[in-house]
Amino acid sequence: MGKRSSHAALAIRLAEIGEIGPEREREQSYRRNVRPQSDGQQRLMAAIERHNLTIALGPAGTGKTYLAISAAVAALEAGEVGRIVMTRPAIEAGESLGYLPGDIGDKLAPYLRPLNDALNERLGTRRLKQLMADGAIEIAPIAYMRGRTLNNAFIVIDEAQNCTYGQIKMLLTRLGWHSTMVVTGDPDQSDLLEGLSGLTEIALRLEPIPSIAVVRLGDRDIVRHPLVADMLTVL
Repeated sequence: MGKRSSHAALAIRLAEIGEIGPEREREQSYRRNVRPQSDGQQRLMAAIERHNLTIALGPAGTGKTYLAISAAVAALEAGEVGRIVMTRPAIEAGESLGYLPGDIGDKLAPYLRPLNDALNERLGTRRLKQLMADGAIEIAPIAYMRGRTLNNAFIVIDEAQNCTYGQIKMLLTRLGWHSTMVVTGDPDQSDLLEGLSGLTEIALRLEPIPSIAVVRLGDRDIVRHPLVADMLTVL
């Protein structure tokens, strides 16, 4: 896949697409505000634009997932890809949720909710439901990725610090023709047993390859409440 037009410009153009009425006005404000807030975020957006595979590493609040999803939405709306495929591991963060009722979708919903939230902000509820019903956006657990080849797609692998080396390797090899993949994660916040996360090793092995971008974000790139950055420096 060749160099794509600027995702930052496309994000602004998204303000012209959507539903009519007050909800559209509310959603336009979100779209206009999607722009890099730090040097690290600027590097990440540039890397996604120029590379078919980008690995974004950094602490919570640095916008890794949100910028990846924004780029995916921009590419979809511009017709650069035919679909968005998003996945993240179904790992509990330090506490057991026990038995969850419902079908497989209901059981996985709490784990995949952060991806839904980001997409909802970028597209609005009705537009998101329409795209998911049409198959243009798919959110699935990692276990459903094996054996697939994802052509003409923008793939976002979130929370990759909770994937083993084997899982990340499997996910990376799903990349097909005319596709872009972004892997995000914080190596310091893995919920796996010590030594099981494969994100750091994968990034180190792939970083020397010129056609792959590894972007490391830091505390200066945190765009949440200022206390988040202060806490992460001491915790």
